[in-house]
Amino acid sequence: MKRFVITIIVLAAIGCGGWAALKWFKPAEHEGEEEKVATEVAVRVAKVTRATLHRYVEGWGTVEPEPPHDGHTAASARVASPVAGVVVQACCAEGQRVEKGATMFELDARLADVQIAKARQALEFAQRNFERQKKLMQGEGTSVKAFQEIEQQLQAASNDLANAQTQRDLLRITAPLAGTVTRVGVNPGEAVELLTVMAEMIDLDRLVVSANIPSAELPYLKLGQPMELRVEQPGAEADGKPVCAATLCFIAPQVDPKTGSVLVRGTIPARDGLRPGQFVRVRIASEERRDRLAVPRESVVTAEDGHTVVAVVEGDKAVQKPVKVGLRDGGLVEVEGEGLKEGDAVVSEGAYALPKETRVRLIGQ
Repeated sequence: MKRFVITIIVLAAIGCGGWAALKWFKPAEHEGEEEKVATEVAVRVAKVTRATLHRYVEGWGTVEPEPPHDGHTAASARVASPVAGVVVQACCAEGQRVEKGATMFELDARLADVQIAKARQALEFAQRNFERQKKLMQGEGTSVKAFQEIEQQLQAASNDLANAQTQRDLLRITAPLAGTVTRVGVNPGEAVELLTVMAEMIDLDRLVVSANIPSAELPYLKLGQPMELRVEQPGAEADGKPVCAATLCFIAPQVDPKTGSVLVRGTIPARDGLRPGQFVRVRIASEERRDRLAVPRESVVTAEDGHTVVAVVEGDKAVQKPVKVGLRDGGLVEVEGEGLKEGDAVVSEGAYALPKETRVRLIGQ
């Protein structure tokens, strides 16, 4: 009997322990519900502004002498010898500015001078004969045929002298245009052949920039559009002010099938500081939109649902609002959205991955 009582007591104790254990592991009344924690994101803000924005067509180009166009000669020339001879004098030097028609080189003219002297003597003799025959003709002392022969001899002698003088003039090589000598290829005492290039020159006041632009940008290009030129290295970011403002003056009628690009040229103002051969970044302002709402580039992000949004700060909260994006100009983006107005504060730093609505703390405020 005593053993039975002890067994009952032990079973009762085990039961109480199990009940206590069950109570211990019983789920809380609101199991599965997470405690809501108020989050706060640190952000920077900027204002929605009104600005004039531009669409740009960009590319890389090279500064070159102006090619011939509309009756104007080219702005560069390779000065060649029109005859064979020996250089006796170089009247120009590299870097020197010369005017059109100025003497650049002189070739040995001794033989030409002898030919001119002989031609003058022959002409004087023909003139005396012509005057004598003319007097005889008046007195009917000669025939018409003899007079005509003497007249032809006089004309031939005159032509010979003119040809000799022309050959003498060819020995003085002159500048075909006004410009700066960029290279001198011969020295006094050297022999030159026909068409030997003796010098090169460029009119530095008549320069253009030639660039290749993707053919997809052609619809945005029109003659007369302004061009900004910057001297930069390929791969470097565009910074600083343009070194020159050119004007679009030529758009090639054909597209390069190998590159899919089209050649364009811009007229560079005189004395702008650029030099032929310089590599420049070209930016053509193809469109201008005035008085448009704009925000910093960093403020425009893509939400989880794929829409383009900006986070507008209202009190201590940032609320995403869908926007339509327009032109991008520098650090600004044109935006248009319902309820968006000038002066609204938008998140400019920290906008990426923000919830649709969240509490924010403004940095620097």
